[in-house]
Amino acid sequence: MFQKILVPLDHSSMSQDLFEKALTLAVALKAELMLLHILSGEEPDSPLPIPPGADKIYWVPGSEVNLELWRKQWEQYAAKSLQILQDFLSQAQRQGVPTEVQQMPGNAGRAICDMATNWGADLIVIGNRGHTGLKELFLGSVSNYVLHHAPCSVLTVKFSAPVNA
Repeated sequence: MFQKILVPLDHSSMSQDLFEKALTLAVALKAELMLLHILSGEEPDSPLPIPPGADKIYWVPGSEVNLELWRKQWEQYAAKSLQILQDFLSQAQRQGVPTEVQQMPGNAGRAICDMATNWGADLIVIGNRGHTGLKELFLGSVSNYVLHHAPCSVLTVKFSAPVNA
């Protein structure tokens, strides 16, 4: 059935639950896992550092931005994100599931689909926050993009969107 399961994880509160569901599936199917984090800042609660002095909506060239400070913050963010993946990796290995981790910058939806193709995934297990209407239109939906562009089957795990989101 499914032997290679790709699990995109972000910094949201649903990542632990999504990982546990994918791990349970991998154990039952005797499948491999690929845990993937995309350094994109696309998720609404992203801790991705914005260059100091730059506005989150737009940045005007010539405005004062401390790029050295931003570079250090970016490195800290990337290191923290990789540590989260390593923690998930340890949990999977304790269950005897062959697991790899990968972290890369890029557009989340495209990068997930590209990784699925390159790694040969036959299933992507991805979370969905449940945004609809204008929120989905303005915030976008990585899971929707993946569902329509993935080279393999996609299992969408639906989570309730926070009331104030």
